[in-house]
Amino acid sequence: MFQDLIAGGTESSAVTVEWAISEMLKKPEIFAKATEELDRVIGRERWVEERDTVNLPYIDSIAKETMRLHPVAPMLVPRMTREDCQVDGYDILKGTRALVNVWTIGRDPTVWDNPNEFCPERFIDKTIDVKGHDFQLLPFGAGRRMCPGYPLGIKVIQASLANLLHGFTWKLPGNMTKEDLDMEEIFGLSTPKKCPLQAVAVPKLPLHLYSH
Repeated sequence: MFQDLIAGGTESSAVTVEWAISEMLKKPEIFAKATEELDRVIGRERWVEERDTVNLPYIDSIAKETMRLHPVAPMLVPRMTREDCQVDGYDILKGTRALVNVWTIGRDPTVWDNPNEFCPERFIDKTIDVKGHDFQLLPFGAGRRMCPGYPLGIKVIQASLANLLHGFTWKLPGNMTKEDLDMEEIFGLSTPKKCPLQAVAVPKLPLHLYSH
């Protein structure tokens, strides 16, 4: 069971971080805002630690926006209706298997302004979270069938993303432009990038920090 938790909480987190950096490479101004927050809160003499993430609201917003636009699991694990009900004019019988499409919810124009645009600012000073209480953002599901790897997954995403942005300057290789960046995804049980991200990471912290 613990192997499943660790595997599910790390592989899915890596996919999310890859999507986050891909989206930011198309919007350099987001890199600038994230770097400013990290330099102000963390400084240039150490790496980001898990306890620092509560003081990095913009990094948290980048993670939430990535999970909104690119949920690792586009369809939550199946549910079963416990009683007869009606949804949008359709009669749903008790015992019906129900699938929740969080990919569609995250891109619903009746819920989100400019839903296809990557905009972390939409979460600044907002109480929307990924803990299953806000049904417009459910990357880990909700209720008793919520992803059991959530506590590990969200920490890995926040800490990994923060350190990758804090420790390196990111750019596209060669003469590649942001317009050339392939953002197509593979649709299935998960939604990784169809073409893995290729980027150049240039260290920007004091060199002695990279020896640990």
